Amino acid sequence: MTTPPPHTEIDGAPATDPGLLAALLTGYGHFTAMQVRDGRTKGLALHLDRLDRSTRELFGTELDGKRVRELVAGALANAGRRDASVRVYVYPGVRTVVTVADPAPDGPGAPQRLTTVDYWRPAPHIKHLGGFGQRYHGEAARRAGYDEALLTSPYGEISEGAVTNIAFWDGTSVIWPSAPCLAGITMALLEPRLNSTRRPVTLADLPGFRAAFVTNSRTIAPVTAIDEVTFPVDEELMGRVFAAYGAVEGDEIRP
Repeated sequence: MTTPPPHTEIDGAPATDPGLLAALLTGYGHFTAMQVRDGRTKGLALHLDRLDRSTRELFGTELDGKRVRELVAGALANAGRRDASVRVYVYPGVRTVVTVADPAPDGPGAPQRLTTVDYWRPAPHIKHLGGFGQRYHGEAARRAGYDEALLTSPYGEISEGAVTNIAFWDGTSVIWPSAPCLAGITMALLEPRLNSTRRPVTLADLPGFRAAFVTNSRTIAPVTAIDEVTFPVDEELMGRVFAAYGAVEGDEIRP
């Protein structure tokens, strides 16, 4: 027998779908975030694979990619948008929620200053909900005058930003930390298109790098400082990075 959802109200009014609200309130689930331009997004197959893989791991069932595309295309049409920031959330019962918001600015992101914190996300390979720890450290970093928190182990091994991946430039190769992290879609698109490698990176290694940058679904931005270690903005490197990303064709969302 299925237990009915509890009675739920929002601002004093009954929720129109108590079952969905009950799923949302668990704080358990996962999502993906994408930028849509003219009804297309880069790395659509990677987004759909991420959603299906995480749904199988968290809920023991598949998530049909065609259905996800239909939901995203429908949400964009209902919002009257061809350009947008879109998120797809999956909750218990494989309830799927799509949000459509203003698109992120195109082009290079503003240079960022990072501060390190001793924290690694649980199950970092999943873009999961309940990211209190990373949000807490990210907000603390901004209050302290930084742009983002950089997550490290107690022994100083670097994994990722609170909401970004980070890469370093040694003058020859782009190096992505090999510590457990979320392999973001932007990172996944750039990695094979640059002279990239993955290896452990520690705080002690930072002075030996010539440049650094961060990536996520909203931005690619140079890093100018990590705590007391400073980096110049390598315009040639960033030009190569943006050219590599710009060369990725967007995939039509509508199935």
